[in-house]
Amino acid sequence: MRVHTSSPNRTVGVVSMLLTAALLAGCATKPTFSGSSAASDDEAIPLHLGRVQTQTQDDVTVQLVIPTDEQVAGHFGVPLAQHGIQPIWIRIDNASSVGYWLLPISIDPDYFTADEAALLATQRMNSEDDARVTEIFRQSALPFFVQAGSVHEGYIYASHQRGGRFVDLRATAQGHGLIRMRFAVMLPTEGFDYESSTLRRLYELVDNFPDLTLEQARVRIRELPCCTAREDGSGQGDPINLALVGSGEDVISALTAGGWTFTEAITSDSVRRMIGAAIADEAYLNAPVSALYLFGRKQDMALQRGRSKIAQRNHMRLWLAPFRCEGQPVWVGQVSRDIGVKATSKSPTLTTHIIDPNVDESREYVLHSLFHNEAVRWFAFVRGVGAATRDSPRQNLTDDPYFTDGNRLAVGVSSVPVQPPDAVNLGWNESYDPILEGKGEDARVTPVR
Repeated sequence: MRVHTSSPNRTVGVVSMLLTAALLAGCATKPTFSGSSAASDDEAIPLHLGRVQTQTQDDVTVQLVIPTDEQVAGHFGVPLAQHGIQPIWIRIDNASSVGYWLLPISIDPDYFTADEAALLATQRMNSEDDARVTEIFRQSALPFFVQAGSVHEGYIYASHQRGGRFVDLRATAQGHGLIRMRFAVMLPTEGFDYESSTLRRLYELVDNFPDLTLEQARVRIRELPCCTAREDGSGQGDPINLALVGSGEDVISALTAGGWTFTEAITSDSVRRMIGAAIADEAYLNAPVSALYLFGRKQDMALQRGRSKIAQRNHMRLWLAPFRCEGQPVWVGQVSRDIGVKATSKSPTLTTHIIDPNVDESREYVLHSLFHNEAVRWFAFVRGVGAATRDSPRQNLTDDPYFTDGNRLAVGVSSVPVQPPDAVNLGWNESYDPILEGKGEDARVTPVR
């Protein structure tokens, strides 16, 4: 007999009933939240990273959705985003013969307990409302233990992230190993740069792009322009030093697992926040990235690995290439590390970041990030940028100098965890140790064949 354990909410119970009904009916794939249209929610989401995602491993099926801030406020009766809380709704159907313990720390090591979230949300309530809302949070929480043959659903009260997030769900059963599922969920917002790009339309056509072998893709990647350009195609900006091969879902999952976040569009509000963060010497993890051009269009999406100050971040711009590799989309791009901020008339915001001149170390950072998150099937280095030495550097469009061995990093992104020693080095070209490059020493590293 299967046991189904729901998460009741008597005050706003219609939401839980709709969730349960939609999921158990089998004919619907998305929970329905009050005050929202599922169709309009998905309209702003690129690729196939929809609101509800489902994965199955070892007879355990997990469905996951991150409701919008408005839906959360409607469900719990209080706004939570302003308190830094982002509930993640999870349904676990354990059809296996063993019980599993969910490890919520893998989802968010800084998650809130039910009472902690309730305390933050009820600070200005009277005692009666306080008790009622606290009970809602307790009853809505997802149990940690999922018995064999049972179904549990509820919320993990995660720390808040804008635009979307990576969820690394892990569950363990004694003597039966670990279940690990990785979800990348993008939320419809108004303000992230990918929402104004042509990415969604282009990605719908990706199956029509020419499909190349690895060797053919190597040639096409090598023949790409050396660098980004201005909107009119003039000038040479930051070097095109990256090519990621994999579905949009896998690429975004792999990057967001490493802490890369989406960037906001350049608006008066985001510029104001960026200037404020610079003056206060604070972080701005979704700070805008200026537009650079390849294939006649600005980047399809930009991501950054923010740090404690806005002046310091790794950032990348990605474009969907007009070809595939072994059936998979190819994303080509540019990655560099920002190490400061300067005023310039060459930027529409009148300010720009100063990039670390050692762009190969930034390129290596991406590879290490993907290795660390077990997302590399294969990797290789491809010529195409053109070498520039430390003593004779090139300059980007805002006059920042940089040096490089002239290679592009190509990575086959894996949809399932791959231990770094099992990733295949295709050995296309010698790579260089970026630290030795910075020292001005012989930095060549001969590939192992």
